[in-house]
Amino acid sequence: MASPSISRIFVIGGTGAQGMPIVRALVAHKRYAVRFLSRDPGSRRAKELLALDNVSVVEGSFADEDVLREGLRGCDGAYINLDGFNAGEKTETYWAIRCYEIAIEEGIQFFVYGNLDYGLKKSGYDSRFRTGHYDGKGRIGEWILSQNQVNGARMGAAVFTSGPYIEMVISPGTPMTPTVEDGVVTWRVPLGEGAVPHVALEDCGHYVRWLFDHPERANGMDLEVAVDHIGYADLAAAFERVTGHPARYVDTDLDTYWREGPLSRIADAPAGYNADPNDKSTMNVRDNFTGFWNLWKYGVVERDYGLLDEVHPTRIRSAEEWFRREDERGRALGKGGLWERVQPDNRTPILKIGEDMRAGKL
Repeated sequence: MASPSISRIFVIGGTGAQGMPIVRALVAHKRYAVRFLSRDPGSRRAKELLALDNVSVVEGSFADEDVLREGLRGCDGAYINLDGFNAGEKTETYWAIRCYEIAIEEGIQFFVYGNLDYGLKKSGYDSRFRTGHYDGKGRIGEWILSQNQVNGARMGAAVFTSGPYIEMVISPGTPMTPTVEDGVVTWRVPLGEGAVPHVALEDCGHYVRWLFDHPERANGMDLEVAVDHIGYADLAAAFERVTGHPARYVDTDLDTYWREGPLSRIADAPAGYNADPNDKSTMNVRDNFTGFWNLWKYGVVERDYGLLDEVHPTRIRSAEEWFRREDERGRALGKGGLWERVQPDNRTPILKIGEDMRAGKL
């Protein structure tokens, strides 16, 4: 049982790629206890979290008010990161709003929303950059900060804006999954001379714990994070330096990417797999991730790296640093180095959707 002096935080999204390191970071120093939501407490990811001290689970879906109240009641903090790829943009929007409203009603003291960039707005409302799973969160992030101007004394709130995980560049089933062609690791993506503000999952836990540790400063903040804006020619060069094996980036036009790329088989499927494909508001995977790549290709999204250095002085700052850490970590765990792990038969999915295979219940 958690000590009464430990703050209890309710987490939605705890079994996701981002949520697991966040839960670990929150309980690591025994200052916080975590209650997380899971549709399947018997899953591998849920069991891994439940093996940690001061971690408990509530079974159910975020799309259920009774479950939300059960999870939030008795907690004094909340970290809410809804799975938009499960719910779809419209459903996620409704339940994100209800999470905030119920959190106030249940007496939560500090609310952190797992966010993504409102790219459509940042582009000047140019639909070439419309990305449903980003804009759906970004609108709510802005709404929460607006509500916080009125409610901030009753329940503080902050927004944690992440981005594409750098782990996705070596994982199967992602928009940037590489191929291995005649012994050369190859990223064929429609990025041009652009750069992706990749986020290291290892750092997410520190950032979110910092928000809970410093509620006075964090109240009303949108903490936008990244390792760096990483061009893929630089990414390939970093991989070569770390592994000693050849790698390359091949700029690819969108037509070729959607005909041959890693998401080509599901291009016409709804981006949110439980969304209604006949609803005209539902974006398909092709349209959603075309906007996604345009955000990075044309430099729509920025980051304040000086602020991130202040908040997390030991943060990961480059693709090469991350590759070196990941190469050493894999060897220590007996999984092999990056070169071995990037081979198609050795890859394991980092994204929860890669395990659910787009079939998770809402």
